Amino acid sequence: MSAEPIRVGPGWLALREPADAEARARDLPEALERALPADGPRVIHDLGCGTGAMGRWLAPLLAGPQHWVLHDRDADLLALAAADPPRPAADGAPVTVETKRADIVRMDARDLAGATLITASALLDMLTAAELDRLAGLCVGAGCPILLTLSVVGRVEITPSDPLDRRVAAAFDAHQRRATKRGRLLGPGAVDFAVEVFRRLGGEVLVRPSPWRLGPAHSALATEWFTGWVGAACEQEAELADDCESYASRRLQQASAGELTVTVGHADLLVFP
Repeated sequence: MSAEPIRVGPGWLALREPADAEARARDLPEALERALPADGPRVIHDLGCGTGAMGRWLAPLLAGPQHWVLHDRDADLLALAAADPPRPAADGAPVTVETKRADIVRMDARDLAGATLITASALLDMLTAAELDRLAGLCVGAGCPILLTLSVVGRVEITPSDPLDRRVAAAFDAHQRRATKRGRLLGPGAVDFAVEVFRRLGGEVLVRPSPWRLGPAHSALATEWFTGWVGAACEQEAELADDCESYASRRLQQASAGELTVTVGHADLLVFP
């Protein structure tokens, strides 16, 4: 059994925030706007909020007063989220924020009482089947829409291509599905599993692709992503380490020179219970 997942650092979250904003499916907030109640403040619970990037992206796309409740187990990330709140709503209405330190896999119905929307980002693939099944039931029980963005789906395309790309990708996907003390992670199977669970619970599920498309303008993110991608693959398949030494060096030179383009597949889900 491997150790628990490594803490996500604020530097990585800051680096990926612009690419996340570009990747998220823009028609889903439009569908949300039509479904949310027109009167009264919208109470939005963001699960595993990190530094609050979801609120900074979504709040200005929705109209009306909003109150965001940010849940995360990391007190340092919550402090950063509180210090950089979302801008006003699309119609200029105020947006307020409160933070709650909590482990989202241990939440209960009281934590989501009064929610008019539940959100999360880059979360589903980091859960086990049991955790996602429980969390889905909790969210559906709240009786409001659920927006879940940027879950990895196991598709990576790198240009120019290299013979080692597929082997590294397969090892990385296996690492994403690794066993932990909490159980085996869903990794790239999380989206299909989530769709199945939410539909079993009676939800209507919309699925949209939300790939990162990293080109020369994203060279810093591409470099950081590639380093982590190869590192995880080599952790999963130790025999890769020798083969990847020159591969990684070559790829990182291409990334820093703006010569590497990477597409990392993700998907967004919008669930109406």
